[in-house]
Amino acid sequence: MAVEIREITQKFERIGAHSHIRGLGLDENLRAKDVADGLVGQKKAREAAGVIVQLIKAGKMAGRGILIAGPPGTGKTAIAVAISKELGKDIPFVQVSASEFYSTEMKKTEALIQAMRRAIGVRIKETRIVLEGEVVGLDYNMVPNPYNPTQKIPESATLTLATKDERRSFTVSGRLAMQFLYQGIEVGDVIMIDKETGRIVRLGKSEKAKKKYDLGDVETVEVPSGRIEKEREFTYVVTLHDLDEANARRGGIFSLFEPVSKEIDSEVREAVDEQVKKWVEEGRAELVPGVLFIDETHLMDIELFAFMNRAMESEMAPIIILASNRGFAKIRGTDIVSPHGIPLDLLDRLLIITTEPYTRDEIKKILEIRAEESKIDLTDEALEMLTDLGEKNSLRYAVQLLAPAYEFAKLKNSGKVEVEDVKRASELFVDVNQSSDYLRRWEEKMVAQ
Repeated sequence: MAVEIREITQKFERIGAHSHIRGLGLDENLRAKDVADGLVGQKKAREAAGVIVQLIKAGKMAGRGILIAGPPGTGKTAIAVAISKELGKDIPFVQVSASEFYSTEMKKTEALIQAMRRAIGVRIKETRIVLEGEVVGLDYNMVPNPYNPTQKIPESATLTLATKDERRSFTVSGRLAMQFLYQGIEVGDVIMIDKETGRIVRLGKSEKAKKKYDLGDVETVEVPSGRIEKEREFTYVVTLHDLDEANARRGGIFSLFEPVSKEIDSEVREAVDEQVKKWVEEGRAELVPGVLFIDETHLMDIELFAFMNRAMESEMAPIIILASNRGFAKIRGTDIVSPHGIPLDLLDRLLIITTEPYTRDEIKKILEIRAEESKIDLTDEALEMLTDLGEKNSLRYAVQLLAPAYEFAKLKNSGKVEVEDVKRASELFVDVNQSSDYLRRWEEKMVAQ
C-alpha cells in the first residue's frame, strides 16, 4: 500500500519577546558589556545577576530568592531569562504570572507547588522505552483556541514514524502535538519520544530527506533500523512535575491519550521525592535545580507568600526569582503596606536587583535587535522615529509598533519599513498615556463601575 508523504512547506515559527537572549553578556571579570548576548544596558543589574549565577553554581543560594524590581519595560524578565541561559541548556525555566495561581481548576497553593516542581529537573541515566524513527507523516487537527478563538491550536495529531524495517502511525494528544509545533518537528526529522514522559528529542534530519530537500547546514543522521518501539539507554532531564504526573496516572505509565491531571495528592509527591533521593544515592540521577520566575509578584496574597517562604527552605526547591514594578503597596489580603507589596520577612530573604529606565541610545539598540530577530528591515529614519516614540512614550510601545509598521510596508511591496509606515501605525495604535487621555475625554460616555 502506497503511503503519501506530504512536504510541510511552512514551518511554525514563534518569535518570543525574549527569544534573542543568549546570556547576561558579561566578561570573565563579571563586567557587563555594552551590548552582548541580546542584552543592552542595565549593566549594574546584569553584573548583580552574574554574581547570583556564580552563587547558584556554588550551591550557596539555598533558602534564598531573588527580587528584580524596577519600572515597567526595563528588562526584568530579560534578566531572569538570561540567568537561566547562563546556568545551562538543561536547566528548567518556568515563567508564570502571579495571577495564574488563582485558577478555578485547582487551589492556589497547588498551582504554586506545580510551578515550583516544574522548575526542578532530575537528570537521569537509565534504560527507557522509546519510540524512535523518521517522521514520514505529521498531520495536525487544528481547532480554535478556547481562550482566543482568533487563533488555532492542535487538538491532536496523527504521527507516522518509520525505521528501515517498520512503519507505524500514532494519534497523539494536543499537548504532544504542541511540542511538535514549538520544536519545529517536520517530515524528514529523525526523532525519539520517551513513552513515559512524552519528552521529544530531535536527533537530526534523515539522509534521505537531506538529499531530497537540500536543506543546507543541517545535521544528518541515519534512519534507525529495527522496531520503532525499543529500549534505549540515555541521559535526559525530566522535571519533578513530570514524575508526579506519571505516578499519579494509573500504574504510573504515561499515555499519549490521557489528559493532564489537575491536582496531585501529597502522597504521590512524597513517593516521587523518596524515589528521586534513592536514585541520587545510587548514582543513577542528580538534581538540577531550575529557575521559577514569578512576574507581577504583588498579585500574590499573604497565604501564597507564607507558603513560598516555607517552600524556599526545602532541599528540593528551585531558584525563585520574583519581579515587581510596584512601589509601596498593600500586601494582598491585608491592610499592611510594604515595599513592592511583599511581606518584610520574605524581603529579608531576597537578594534585590534594581533596574533603571533605558537611555535613548539603549532604546535604539534594543529596537535594532528586536527588528533583526523579527526579520524586519528598517530605514534609518524609521528607526529614529521609533526611538523617539520609545523615549517619549515607552520602549514597549515602540517595539509593539514594529509588526504593524511592517505589515504596512508589505502592502506597498516594500522590503523596508519607512517613516510613513511607522507614522501610520502610531496613528492607529495608541500608547498607555494616549489611552488614558482618551478615557478622560470620554469618561462620561464610558460605563462606570
